[in-house]
Amino acid sequence: MSEQTRERAGRRVVIAGAGMAGVRTAVALREQGFDGTVTLIGAEPHPPYDRPPLSKGVLLGGAEGEHEAAFDVDFTGLGIDLRLGREVTGVRTADREIDTGQGPVAYDVLVAATGARPVRLPGTEGSEGVHVLHTLDDARRLRPVLERKESVVVVGAGWIGAEFTTAAREAGCAVTVVEAAGRPLSGALPEEVARPMGDWYAESGATLHTGARVERVEPGTVVLADGRRLEADAVVVGIGARPATDWLAGAVELGPQGEVLADERLRASVPDVYAVGDCASFPSARYGERLLIHHWDNALQGAQTVAECILGETAAPYDPVPYFWSEQFGRFVQYAGHHGAADTLLWRGGPRDPAWSVCWLREGRLVALLAVGRPRDLAQGRRLIGSGAHVDPDLVRDPARPLKSAVA
Repeated sequence: MSEQTRERAGRRVVIAGAGMAGVRTAVALREQGFDGTVTLIGAEPHPPYDRPPLSKGVLLGGAEGEHEAAFDVDFTGLGIDLRLGREVTGVRTADREIDTGQGPVAYDVLVAATGARPVRLPGTEGSEGVHVLHTLDDARRLRPVLERKESVVVVGAGWIGAEFTTAAREAGCAVTVVEAAGRPLSGALPEEVARPMGDWYAESGATLHTGARVERVEPGTVVLADGRRLEADAVVVGIGARPATDWLAGAVELGPQGEVLADERLRASVPDVYAVGDCASFPSARYGERLLIHHWDNALQGAQTVAECILGETAAPYDPVPYFWSEQFGRFVQYAGHHGAADTLLWRGGPRDPAWSVCWLREGRLVALLAVGRPRDLAQGRRLIGSGAHVDPDLVRDPARPLKSAVA
C-alpha cells in the first residue's frame, strides 16, 4: 500500500445505495485494503439483493428465488456498516453530510450509487392493480398475479416488458403487450434487428399491439388512445427508468436525464464525491461520447474503479465495453458494445435461424454485437471490440466461422 493510500485509508466512506454498484464498491474497498469506515445505506429494508432474478426466479420461484437473489456477502465480517430502510433525501457537500429520514450521516468520501427509478405511467401513481417491476417488493406484489393466472396488460415492449411477458406466459397468464412505437425495443435496436423479435411474442402466446398508446387505466381495463379497451386484471408498466438523483440536485452537476455527470474516473463535479452505476454517465474515449448505461455489468465494473480512486491508486480511465444479457421467450440474448456511431451492420445468420448474431462496424472495427443463442460470438466479439482490431466483413458474415478468425 502506497503512502498516499495509507493517508486515505482512515477516512469515512459513505455509499448511498445498496444495489449492485453500492455493494460491490464496499466490497472492493475492503478487498483492496481500505481500513477506514465503510457505511452502506439502502432505502429498502431487505438485505441487499441482485435485481436480474426479479423478472424470473423471484416471480416464479418464491422464497427460493429470493434466497438466490440475495448477495452472498458477509457485511459484518468485512466491517461494512449496513444501514437499511434509510432513504437518502439530500446532501450538503460543504458540511460533508448526507440527509436521511433517520438523520444526517457524515462522510469524508461519498459514493452515489442510488441507481434508477422506473418511469410511471402518467395518472396511475397509487392505482390498485398497476405495477412496475424494479424491487423485491414489486416482485412480491406481482407473484400472486402469476399464481392466479390473471390476465395482464404489459405497457412497453422493451427488455423488462419482454422478460416479464416470458415469466407471465410460463405461469399461464393471458398477456397483452402495448407498445407506443412501431416495434419492440425501439429505443435500443434499429428497426431491421428489432422488428423480427416482435414475432417472439406471438410464438409465446402473447398478443403484441405496436403503435398503440395508453389513454387511461380503469378498474379491470386499459383504454387505448384509439378507443380500444383491453381486459386487464393487472397492468405492468415497463417504459424505462431515470437516474434516482433528486437528492443530489443543486449539489453536483447533473445531465439531461438527471444523471450525475461523472468524469473518466467516475468523479462527480464536487471533490470527494463519486458516482457509479445507473445514476451516472461517463465520457467514453472508445466511443467518443458520454454513455449512460442502465445495466448490471456497468455497476459491477465501475465499483472497482471507484474503489481504486478512493484508495489513491492510479486507476485507469473507466471505459468498459458495455455488456448486458436478457433471457426471454426461451432465448438467451446478449449485447456488447455501443452501436450508435456504427457505419456498417452485418448479420451472422438470419432472424429465422434458431441462433443468430448481428455485428456493427465502424471504420472496419467491430464496435457492437447482438447475439441470440450464440454465446461464443458474444465472448469473442467482446474481446474484438476491446482490442479495436480491424475485421474482414466477409468473414464476419459467415456464421460457420469463429468470429475471432475475422481479424483482418
